Amino acid sequence: MSGKSKYFHYGEDKLTAGLGLEIAQGLRKGIIAAKAAKRIDASRDAVKSIVERGETVYGINTGFGPLCTTVISPGDTKKLQYNILKSHSAGVGEYVPAEIAQLMMVLKVHALAKGYSGISRDTLGRIIWHIENRVTPMAPSQGSVGASGDLAPLAHLFLPLIGLGQVLYNGEIVETGPVLRAHGLGPLELGPKEGLALINGTQFMAAFAVKGLERLLNCLDTADIIGAMTLEALLGSVKPFKAELHGLRPFIGCRHTAHRLRHLLLGSQMVESHSDCTRVQDPYSLRCMPQVHGASRNAWLHLKEILEVELNSVTDNPIIFDKDHSISGGNFHGQPIALPLDYAAIAASELGNISDRRTYLLLEGGCEGLPKLLMKDIGINSGFMIPQYTSAALASENKGLCFPASADSIPTSLGQEDHVSMGSISARKLNRIIDNLENILAVELVCAAQAFDFRRPLQSSKILEACHVLVRQKIDHTNEDRVFADDLAAARRLIQSKEIARVSRDAARKENIDLDGERKGLFEIF
Repeated sequence: MSGKSKYFHYGEDKLTAGLGLEIAQGLRKGIIAAKAAKRIDASRDAVKSIVERGETVYGINTGFGPLCTTVISPGDTKKLQYNILKSHSAGVGEYVPAEIAQLMMVLKVHALAKGYSGISRDTLGRIIWHIENRVTPMAPSQGSVGASGDLAPLAHLFLPLIGLGQVLYNGEIVETGPVLRAHGLGPLELGPKEGLALINGTQFMAAFAVKGLERLLNCLDTADIIGAMTLEALLGSVKPFKAELHGLRPFIGCRHTAHRLRHLLLGSQMVESHSDCTRVQDPYSLRCMPQVHGASRNAWLHLKEILEVELNSVTDNPIIFDKDHSISGGNFHGQPIALPLDYAAIAASELGNISDRRTYLLLEGGCEGLPKLLMKDIGINSGFMIPQYTSAALASENKGLCFPASADSIPTSLGQEDHVSMGSISARKLNRIIDNLENILAVELVCAAQAFDFRRPLQSSKILEACHVLVRQKIDHTNEDRVFADDLAAARRLIQSKEIARVSRDAARKENIDLDGERKGLFEIF
């Protein structure tokens, strides 16, 4: 657990991607502090005052979207909140993963606890109950256009508050009502504005962005390690990673990647074995790792910066400042994070693109000491030919997925919402690209480990040797064809579980090697 306190104070503390994940995973407890509780109560009282005065305020005593000019009678304002949850629950597609649904609730509680939404503490308390008891609402993944809030998925997410919808409980998808009754609970009675406050916001796309941020960082770290292993096997040069070169073009991500590659290769006998070779320069996929991986790191940093603003923002509508001051604006519009999400998607795709090129280099047999297709007896054996086909197919699929969802907009709500961000699609698509990227890196990892073996008895650096040992604990060297899908699945598990990155850090600490350098803490999510 990061940080000093085991508690996170909703509405008060700064939320980061890492902290959000910890709360969603049950590793840290989120509570509403006294200061936040006062603001929440004051905002709730302001809404009550507006209703009592009969003042017309959007979403409190009017219809929604194009029905904003339809005034709702005081007696129907509560029913309005129930109807909005039901009518907006129109999503389709696969359910969002449980961790994403948990994250959505965490992000929503934090935004509402800022005290500008007119929500009640009882409602927030029930959402926190769902988080802590792992009673996870089931929300379809498709239906949001990323503006006016992630309306459909958030409506589904909060149906259980009024006793409707389904939840994941004890590993099974069940109806909400029996679960609530088993815990001595019943449906909540929502007050004016509460239904709208629950479904307005960017928590769907932001939750997928948080997960994408975590996964892409792991892929960046792992790609450096696997790329360094490939460079070793191909007897590539470390000169392109020198600090003085990157000082002349000092992009943060590029300098950081160059630093990592230099330190990943420290003390390598393989590097020393060809220090006097006559080869002038390596192919770009080796020589330009700092520039390509580094550019992807720059994109990751941009998403992190934008997302941390978003996670600590109020994205509801209307915003209630006090009983005499409310504004109906557009803080729910997903464009500020849709664009960085599409940028990050391109960055993730490029990591896979260059990884596939390195895999190809390992197989082509052009480097002395490495047999063609990384197997000595080819002909009767195809070697690692087809795993690279898989890598190529996934790299090509990712290119197709890189079309920016945020470049599109379709009018909705009878033209009232005439420009939307499609950021929800950007966020989901980023994670689909990362799915493929993990498999592309798995192909390179399997091939790099195989190529490593042909360089014996030479040893690489302590860090890369530790990573190679980890791979060999799960995947044996092969001298003949076998079902390579099993090897690729095992390699992906090593990547997904962050084991490769963890082993590299442990070995670096043991050797007193600083893999982060002056950018310590920058490439972290806490």
